[in-house]
Amino acid sequence: MATTQSNPQERTARELLTQRPLFLGVDGEGAAHYWDSYEFAVAAVSADGKAEKVELVETPFETLSQWCEYTRSERGWNIGPHVGGSLVGDLVRAVEA
Repeated sequence: MATTQSNPQERTARELLTQRPLFLGVDGEGAAHYWDSYEFAVAAVSADGKAEKVELVETPFETLSQWCEYTRSERGWNIGPHVGGSLVGDLVRAVEA
């Protein structure tokens, strides 16, 4: 029986969020972003383990897409974001950038 090991950033996100987090991507500063749809919150975990939980209700952003666009404008994305699209959509956006 196979088991999957989570990486340290995902383990930290699990501690912050209620549900098993959905991986969104890695921003331009190396922080991994994880989404919890139950809490409507994002956990951003840096490579050195520093973490921040952001509940969208406490921000000017009404949707996860808006959060991702904000992150793109502030930090950029090295990987992702993987939100409501497809791999093909991600590739098209990467080529257009």
